Amino acid sequence: MDRDILELLSEKIDMKKKSVEELLKMSMNEIREGIKELGKEPFDSNAKNEIEHNTNSEFIGKNIYYYRSVKSTNLIAKFLAPDVPDGSVIISKIQTKGKGRSGKKYESPDGGIWLSLILKPNIAPQKAPLLTLATAVAVTHTLEKLNIKAEIKWPNDVLINEKKVCGILTESIAKFNELETIIIGVGINSKIDINDFPNDIKENSISLQDVADNEISNEKIIGQFFEEFEKTYNEFIDENYENIFYEWRKHSHTIGKMVEIKQPLGKVLVGYAIGINEEGALIIEKPNGNLVKVLSGECREL
Repeated sequence: MDRDILELLSEKIDMKKKSVEELLKMSMNEIREGIKELGKEPFDSNAKNEIEHNTNSEFIGKNIYYYRSVKSTNLIAKFLAPDVPDGSVIISKIQTKGKGRSGKKYESPDGGIWLSLILKPNIAPQKAPLLTLATAVAVTHTLEKLNIKAEIKWPNDVLINEKKVCGILTESIAKFNELETIIIGVGINSKIDINDFPNDIKENSISLQDVADNEISNEKIIGQFFEEFEKTYNEFIDENYENIFYEWRKHSHTIGKMVEIKQPLGKVLVGYAIGINEEGALIIEKPNGNLVKVLSGECREL
């Protein structure tokens, strides 16, 4: 049992007096039920009610677990995934150990939007990475409703004015090569002061409140995102990939740029980004004219 899960469970009102040994004796089902019940406790009922009021989606976000503080919403989502319906969402006001690609720490203070989607599509595992593209498209469409122009940096960032406003982390749960669940973590710098970030993060980050025409509401943004994501997700399920690719390319900040891709084992690839293929891989033209597809890596525009 993950210690972080037990620490979260111990915050539940009827669990506060239990020792770690007593918690360890609980069955997995009992622990999951406890975590779910904690996510339904009304520590901020106004925020939950506002999200529900602003959500017109059919199944995305219809089942929300809302926490005051967690180590990572993806961690909680992966733990609860076997026992919650498709489209369930984990939301936390704060993440204390949020992570991005390659396990990098993701700053997640109060005022931001930190959530994870739990999806159970019947798809081939190799199609899962396309959901990162679909999510980025949904985020840009959500921000357009706020009259904010955003662009997508391959593979998983959304930018405003060349600076990061949103990060996406997609993780798959598979058994015997069969995909069971996809967890999509979404973090948006909405109502936070970027000056509170460490210097190395602050210089490349931006907050929605710094560029929005009017005062923003996290609850309204979350509700709008659920709607936009559901539209794009339905296109994905219907295998209407062409429209997703079109929208991604239209909002791309990466295509047409010279880039440096840091890959596993220290491999570095430099070239001209000419597009993405049906796998969601970035197509790079190397200085010698050869074309290379890149499925993952840390992208830096030169």
